[in-house]
Formats: sequence, C-alpha cells, structure tokens
Amino acid sequence: MALIDRNQNGKINRFLQNFPAVLILGVRQCGKSTLAKMARPNWKYFDLENSKDFDYISSDIDFFFRENSNQIIIDEAQELPALLKNLRGIIDSNREQNNRFIITGSSSPELMTHISDSLAGRVGIVELGTLKMNEFQEKPLPRFYRLFENDIDTESISLLKSLHESEDTVDTIDLFLKGGYPEPVLKNDPDYLDDWMENYFQTYVNRDIRKLFPRLDALKYRRFINTLSELSGTIINKAQVGRSLDVSEVTVRDYLAIAHNTFFWRMIPSYEKTGIKSVTKMPKGILRDSGLLHYLSSIDSRTKLLRSPNFGQNFESFVIEEIIKGMQASPVHGWDYYYYRTKNRVEVDLILEGRFGTLPIEIKAGSSTSVKDLGSLGYFVERRNLPLGLVINNDREVKMLNEKIIQIPASCI
Repeated sequence: MALIDRNQNGKINRFLQNFPAVLILGVRQCGKSTLAKMARPNWKYFDLENSKDFDYISSDIDFFFRENSNQIIIDEAQELPALLKNLRGIIDSNREQNNRFIITGSSSPELMTHISDSLAGRVGIVELGTLKMNEFQEKPLPRFYRLFENDIDTESISLLKSLHESEDTVDTIDLFLKGGYPEPVLKNDPDYLDDWMENYFQTYVNRDIRKLFPRLDALKYRRFINTLSELSGTIINKAQVGRSLDVSEVTVRDYLAIAHNTFFWRMIPSYEKTGIKSVTKMPKGILRDSGLLHYLSSIDSRTKLLRSPNFGQNFESFVIEEIIKGMQASPVHGWDYYYYRTKNRVEVDLILEGRFGTLPIEIKAGSSTSVKDLGSLGYFVERRNLPLGLVINNDREVKMLNEKIIQIPASCI
C-alpha cells in the first residue's frame, strides 16, 4: 500500500519546532502511526500494543525515559496513560529543548485527563481524521482554505472565483461512498472493504470500548452506533433514542459522549449568537467517516447510495467533516464550527467563525441550487450583515448565485 503525505504533516513539523512533544489523536486505523513515522523516520519507535514494548516501558517508566530522552515515537499511549505524567518531568528537566517526542493515541478519559493536567503548554495536539479527498489525489490542501487566513469580505469572492475543478479531480461521490480509512480504501477492493469494516467495527465495540468502559453493555452500545448511522446530520432526540434501545436518556447522553470522544461521532453545537429566542439549542451530530456510515447502513454500491433516502443528509455530513479536516490542517487559529436552526425551520448547515469573521455554508447534494433554496442562507447573511455566504454542491463550476452568495463544487474543498 502506497504511503500518502497527510495534510497534518506540516502542522506536526511546526509544532515540533515550538514544543517538546506532539500528541496525535484520532480514531483507530486513521493513519496516526504512519504519519508519525513519516514525520520523523529516523526516530526510535515504541508501540504500547506490542507486549515487549509495553513491558519494557511500564516496568520502569523513569528508567525508560532516562534511556530514551529524545527523538522517540510512542504509539497508542492510551494503553499506558500514566506515561504522560512521567513525561512532564522529563520535559521540564530541559524545558527549552523542543522536537523530542511524538505520542499517538486514541481517546480515553484517563488519557485526556493526563494531557490536561500534566502536559498543558508542553505539547502540541494534532487531531487526525481519516483521509481527506485531496490526500487521495496526493495533492496539497486546497486553496479554498486560504480564504480563512484573512478577514472574509467582498474581496474574498475573487479567491473563491479562482477555484475550479481540475481535469484529474477524483469522483467526489465515489469517495463519499468509500470513506477515508486508508487501508481498505487504498486497496480498492470492494470485498476487502466490507470485510475490513466488519472486523474494524467488531474490534471497536468488543475490544476497545470494553477495555475503556468495562461496565458498558456492549450489545446496547453496538445497537446505539447502528442507530446513529441513520441519524447522522440530525439533531438527536435522546429520549426517543432511549426508548428505541430500552435505555434511559442519561445512558444515551453517556453513549453520545463515548462515541464523540472516541472520534466516531462529532457533536456540532448550535449557533446561539443571534439573540433570537426561537433558535434550537440542542447540538446535532454526524458520523465522522462516510464509509463506516454506509457500511452500517448496508450501502455498498453507487446505485444504493444515490437511491438512499438519507443521501442528501449523509452528503451534508461528509462535506462538513471534509471542511473541518481541512480547517484543522490549515494554519488558521482561533476558529470554531456550528449549525443554525430556528423553530421556524430557518437552517444553515455549517457556520465557521473565527478571527476571519463568520461564514455560513449551505450544503446540497445535487448539481444545481435554485433561488428558492437560498432562503435560509440569504436570511442569515442579511440579518448578520455578512459579506458572503457559501453554497457547496456537486456542480462543476464556481458561480455567483446572487450578489452575496457564491457556489463552489464539493471537489474544491
């Protein structure tokens, strides 16, 4: 399988120049280990899921760090969260030296507690998702993300107008179907993709979740994740989900937190800064990898995908995750994401807000967007007196839909 240069590689290099350590967090099998080795190929590598490495490190962590005080990669740190507490002392013994450690991990409560308590200000944190569209093409991060390096204003339209599909652009719908887990997607074998997804999901529920949360009812949690595959892109009614699974609303809340913190599910908060009392305040959520979503929904072909009643809803989730992955890989600081909905059904799919200003984004699965489809987006732009609103769809060209709203193809993000 060919190695792919990841968008986050530049951020890792920048963080290592400024911090003693970098922590790469992300869902299992998204490519954390490969990225760490590519970023620092000559560093010593230790895998805490390897019994020999685990025994060597855990038997005497202080001794391990005395022998390995620089230029090491430690993989799967959630297997030994106490390691991060010891790492603080090693870093503080020579606080001025950067570029010393790369740590990777999938989330766990204990791991995140040690990061917050022990390594604040000492580590640069990189969140890695599954592969983004441009990474499949082995191309740099799209120029679209330069939009956020300065204030968004009417002049920003010129940058967006310069975007266009290249002739060798990959099929967005095909990538939407397959998702972004590197190993099965790059192998490009449909049978292997199905086998891989089945084993991956079984491992996630039966090994990883059981290890992190031994008292959890694994069968009900599995059913819960399957339920989420039908609810991606929606506001979750916890009481309704609880009734369908025969669990309490509190349990559903806990399950959502587990899915979010293990990078399967992303909670998107409501945008409540308009002063309108009718704004929906509950978060909505998306299943973060579209390939896993389609596996859980038994969608294994383009025909089934296009005929799915959730096609538009799931494509919206896919584009939102693509944009967030792009923003995380960009050099932009101080930004966040939201959605907007009122009780009167005024809705904006994604709102990005940061030092650059506020950008509302509407996402459509079709290849054309009519004027009547712009009602909610236009309302939000005018009410907030914004210079620009964006529509992302499956058209092949960039064009102005009115004086403040511009359309760009999903392939350009």
